[in-house]
Amino acid sequence: MAVNLRAPDPAQLHPVAGVELGISMAGVRKAGRKDLLVIRLAPGSSIAGVFTQNRFCAAPVLLAKKHLGNSVRALVVNTGNANAGTGADGLRRAHSVCDALALSLGCKAGQILPFSTGVIMEPLPAERIVAGLPQAIADLGAGNWLSAAEAIMTTDTVAKATSARVKLSSGVATVTGIAKGAGMIRPDMATMLGFVATDAKVARGALQRMTKMAADQSFNAITVDGDTSTNDAFVCLATGKGPVARLAKDLKTLGVAITGVAQMLAQAIVRDGEGATKFVTLRVERGRSAAECRKVAYAIAHSPLVKTAFFASDPNLGRILAAIGYAGVAGLEPSKVNLYLDEVLVAKGGSRHVGYREEQGMAAMQKPEFTVRAVLNRGKAAATVWTCDLSFDYVKINAEYRS
Repeated sequence: MAVNLRAPDPAQLHPVAGVELGISMAGVRKAGRKDLLVIRLAPGSSIAGVFTQNRFCAAPVLLAKKHLGNSVRALVVNTGNANAGTGADGLRRAHSVCDALALSLGCKAGQILPFSTGVIMEPLPAERIVAGLPQAIADLGAGNWLSAAEAIMTTDTVAKATSARVKLSSGVATVTGIAKGAGMIRPDMATMLGFVATDAKVARGALQRMTKMAADQSFNAITVDGDTSTNDAFVCLATGKGPVARLAKDLKTLGVAITGVAQMLAQAIVRDGEGATKFVTLRVERGRSAAECRKVAYAIAHSPLVKTAFFASDPNLGRILAAIGYAGVAGLEPSKVNLYLDEVLVAKGGSRHVGYREEQGMAAMQKPEFTVRAVLNRGKAAATVWTCDLSFDYVKINAEYRS
């Protein structure tokens, strides 16, 4: 059960001029489910992206990175099969999907960005995907954002989509995005895919900078289980069919809006983490650098002992102090570290606060959402990471994933 996360209201997902989405049931892994998405873009659209750093990155990631600098006309996304760990044959199959879609849309294969998600090291059933393309193309429409979010799900229990409008100097721009992900989530740029589109006119270089900033403050600040996928991708699309974002203030405003949408999607991934019952904000403050603070936050977030304590609402807080201690922060002085659960001071100067009571910690951890705040008292930097607990269901879901 997702933590305080409901399915998006399609009426709240604003169409983006210059973007059409179509889905089909191609039977990639299972029959009778949405598993294929085509996104067609207006000519002249700007595209930017960041991708997994996993050295075993999937064939579609390799092709998408190669094609990204071209005049992209469409994206094709399948769920059910990751096409990763498949070698030259996987590249050939990914190419065949791009070829087929390009032929149908009247463009070149190099103008197609492919994406896949699902089981690793199994051959991509390209023939099923190609057979499903006509249905997806026939379904192309500006209002299909919710169906698109549903078509890229794997172990997700809730579709993830959100939308915003922002005022620029030359008019109001729309920003709408979808994402998928629930497990194998620890992005390094989660299994995650994210697609955000705007009708604003933005130069590709500026859009790439916005995309990187948005990724760093959203998808690169979440973790469910510490595993970095072979297929992670976050792509931003700007069709140019709306207001122009050229002035510095407009670029900043649009960048903030894209980051806001990306953060909502990233947090939705954590809220829907496999088997998750708690949504936890980890805030590390007064470190010497943001990187140092993030290292501490991830040490806490990746500890199975800490995550199972979150699940049990057990304020066994020595586990958190231990994680801070082994995070690898050179020169960290335990006697300066303070620890909070929400606003409750539980440890001061590296040891249990004299005024702390166990029932206070338990009350905080019993809530579906709470914050763990570690204050290092060695600098002025800070970082935030979002994570979840580790439950019985996480083990069950992943033990039975290929069943």
